[in-house]
Amino acid sequence: MDTNSLDESIHKLKARKDEWARLAPAKKSEYLRGVIDRHTAVAAQQVEDAGKAKGTSGALAAEDWSNGPYCTVRYASLLLRTLAQIATHGRPEIQERAIRTRPDGQVIVRVFPSTAADKLLYAGFWGDVWMRKEVTRGTLRGNMGGYYRQKDPVGKVAVVLGAGNVASIAPLDVLNKLYVEGQVCLLKLNPVNEYLGPHLVATFADLIRDGFIQIAAGGADVGEYLCQHPDVEEIHITGSHLTHDAIVYGSGEAGRKRKQEGSPRLTKRITSELGNVSPVVVVPGPWSVSDLKFQAENIATQMINNCGFNCCAAKVLILPQGWSLGGALMDEVRAILAQAPQRKPYYPGAEERFNRFTSSANAVIIGERAPGVLPWALIPDLDPNQATHPCYTTESFCGVMAQTSLPCGDAMTFLRNSIAFCNERLWGTLSACVLIHPKTERALGPAFEDALADLRYGSIGVNHWPVLSFVWGATTWGAFPGHTTDDVQSGIGCVHNAHLFDNPERSLIYGPFRVWPKPAWFIGNRKAAKIFPKLVQMEARPGAGKVLGIMMTAMGG
Repeated sequence: MDTNSLDESIHKLKARKDEWARLAPAKKSEYLRGVIDRHTAVAAQQVEDAGKAKGTSGALAAEDWSNGPYCTVRYASLLLRTLAQIATHGRPEIQERAIRTRPDGQVIVRVFPSTAADKLLYAGFWGDVWMRKEVTRGTLRGNMGGYYRQKDPVGKVAVVLGAGNVASIAPLDVLNKLYVEGQVCLLKLNPVNEYLGPHLVATFADLIRDGFIQIAAGGADVGEYLCQHPDVEEIHITGSHLTHDAIVYGSGEAGRKRKQEGSPRLTKRITSELGNVSPVVVVPGPWSVSDLKFQAENIATQMINNCGFNCCAAKVLILPQGWSLGGALMDEVRAILAQAPQRKPYYPGAEERFNRFTSSANAVIIGERAPGVLPWALIPDLDPNQATHPCYTTESFCGVMAQTSLPCGDAMTFLRNSIAFCNERLWGTLSACVLIHPKTERALGPAFEDALADLRYGSIGVNHWPVLSFVWGATTWGAFPGHTTDDVQSGIGCVHNAHLFDNPERSLIYGPFRVWPKPAWFIGNRKAAKIFPKLVQMEARPGAGKVLGIMMTAMGG
């Protein structure tokens, strides 16, 4: 570990932190425009390097485009729009028609679709940010862009401990620190995806040159040194709650004792996104054969995208007891998994976790065990009352999904039972998915949203994977508020949030029950590897011709 180099990087940031904090939005925008153009230029090479590291190529390269450059360029472009609003109006702008208030007074803002292109490319989809209860319609605009409302802001030096699983997480977290919180940033890359280093150095070249970003590599010893450095004032981590606790309390027996005594060794502000046992709730209804096939691919996508190494991967499928279509849905999911290619378990510890979770007697292994790859696994008919089962208490972080069934009665009874189960039995509060037929939703009326209001997750996806809340950028991404360092679960704080809401509670994304053409993120989309590069170009430099080209390509997916 080269501590002299790390000290020099922090010294550069410390010397420039106040300048960044006070830099005019128009000047910040110039840097951001450079980030967009430079990242677009390196995108193809980054995806190629990701493929070499993860064993993805051909159709699977779509994941590295969607989880990498697309998210990064899109979020930077949305921030650019917000900065233009601040430069012109002194604050982020929200149209009055985008705001509504629930009967209980909670304020909700429609933030997606964000652009004309969104309306065409995501027809029928929308995304809302729900504010915390203390925010009223009258105080909403005073709860936006808090950093930019400061008359004489003081800068801070932050460290971002980058995630190793998804290529966009590290740059998105850095942009959040810079543009939402006004802090200069040292990014410590995760050893799993250190191949990102040259691409992010190129992406942030201007900001690195001017001392507002620094990038370092290394293992846990480097992270420990940076977190304990006296000139580092804030920390953000995307990763494991175990790593979070090691940072805050220390490792081993001494760390456990500090946590038990409530005596953290780290007293700096630390924000985090730390994963989840993500549920998929299937509300009973009049599903057709086509519905079953579409939603089975939806569920399988949530399970195996990125080899299951996603903090929002589907981990527990909750079906209604006695629903006549439950068996057919499981059959469809198994059939899709059987056709999906087995993947390289590139994330450390995957094979050990797979073995541990599939040691259950009723685990169904789909595919052959072979050197360098892992099959998929389902653990069906898990007892919902087995509260301590690891499928409920621990994120497997590999291609394993459990299935359980809850008492039904009618759709609302089942939904209420499922919400209680998710809130009380499953570990974490990051994201949850609810699948509901439109006829069932109409029959429930306003009671459906009232039920969702009781579901304590930071992002809720209705009919689609809540990862869209991560991807869209205008929505927020993070745990449901209320966790503390001694019970951190899915983390503290949120990221993305391109409209700069100061006090968001959660995001809710909604999509049609069935979509045509097939969504580009579905594992069976044959055109995805061609669609996402075009989406990156469109987000970087929008144009009607580019949108039309994407739509024409999507027709064959």
